Amino acid sequence: MECASAWIEVEKILLEKFDADTYERYLEGVVPLSFDSKKGLLCLGVSNDLMALWLDSNYKDIIADALYDVLKQKVNIRFEGGHIKKVTEKRKNCIEVKSQPKTEKLKNKYTKPEFPCRPDFTFDSFIVGNNNRISHAAALAVSKNPGKAYNPLFIYGGVGLGKTHLLQAIANEVSSRKKRAKIKYLTSEEFVNLYVEGMQKKTLLDFRRRLRSHDVLIIDDVQFFKGKVGSSEEFFHTFNSLHNAHKQIVLASDRNPQEISGLEQRLVSRFEWGLSAEILPPEIETRVAILKKKQETQTIKISDEILFFIANRIQSNIRNLESALTKLVMNISAFGGEMTKSRAEDLLRDKFENESSKLISIELIQRRVAEFYDIRVADMTSKKRPRNIAEPRMIAMFLSRKHTNNSLPAIGDAFNRNHATIIHAVGSIEKRMTANETFRHTIGQISRQLQSL
Repeated sequence: MECASAWIEVEKILLEKFDADTYERYLEGVVPLSFDSKKGLLCLGVSNDLMALWLDSNYKDIIADALYDVLKQKVNIRFEGGHIKKVTEKRKNCIEVKSQPKTEKLKNKYTKPEFPCRPDFTFDSFIVGNNNRISHAAALAVSKNPGKAYNPLFIYGGVGLGKTHLLQAIANEVSSRKKRAKIKYLTSEEFVNLYVEGMQKKTLLDFRRRLRSHDVLIIDDVQFFKGKVGSSEEFFHTFNSLHNAHKQIVLASDRNPQEISGLEQRLVSRFEWGLSAEILPPEIETRVAILKKKQETQTIKISDEILFFIANRIQSNIRNLESALTKLVMNISAFGGEMTKSRAEDLLRDKFENESSKLISIELIQRRVAEFYDIRVADMTSKKRPRNIAEPRMIAMFLSRKHTNNSLPAIGDAFNRNHATIIHAVGSIEKRMTANETFRHTIGQISRQLQSL
């Protein structure tokens, strides 16, 4: 079956699975580009790279299941940005798709073309818990009083905990409050790409002028600036220009500014001028609240018993939590019946197993490192400082930061140290790993042992 014909059948299935608003918002603009039956790979075109990433993270499995129903074979899916209007000439042998006019309602959802944010990423749809209360309050304050409340606002935390939601909520809120506000939302990778393009086309002056003319600049995933000297230098001057003009800067990263190795110290110091707020993994009550909020937009409802069951088994991040719920809803939609614990267990077995592999505790790390270096576990929290104890202790601190979702103060408490000591230990171990291949191999060996348990 040709990819065009297959996709028409898949669309019929997806239209039955989703309500009209969800389908129009995320899936209507998807176009089939090519299908390699031998490799089992289908390439789908979407409007931009951000949408490609979003679909890959949230709808890839659902589309793959629909494709299996149509083609009766397992298909891998790759999303490619830049295809909202038409497929390039190169792909015409597969299918030619012309853009269709969007409804006025859909156009108005994105009031500012400078930030391609999801309209449903708002403060109202963000579930507040003890894990993110400070970050939420700071983001809300910034959106109400940009350039004056906290500048910059630096939000950090693990993958899938809601950082991007808060950043885009700020953009959406400022836009609704200040119709003429110029807002720019970028990932650091997009910033780097624009900088490189400016160098190639000799349009850097225009790039700087446009970027520094904004009232609010939001940069996601700033940890990817590390090692990129030219673009880091450019961002440093952009930061200074906006800050001096009392324009709001909002940043997000997967780690504390001081922990981003390979980033210029003067840039790190700028990040710490305002407020740094950490988002931690949500406790079970918040996880259940997130699932219930997600259920509000779904026609198929799952019992509270199953919601608590999911929330108890998936603890690492919100993205996995919502993905698990979506999978159960889709299964009921396709096959009907009641969702029971045993049925949910079978459907989510791979997610539960993956989750279990992530639940590494600080105590386990301390024991394994102590065994590896033949020292006592008690030495991990003692005040002793000989090299044969201090180094394993720092390694355990580094691994605790890498393999657990605990905050810096929590790790510090586990080692009877303050959070500044943990930051120093993490930085020291990372530097030594960069300089010493044997040492890097040793750390990798311990990491693999932890992950195999």
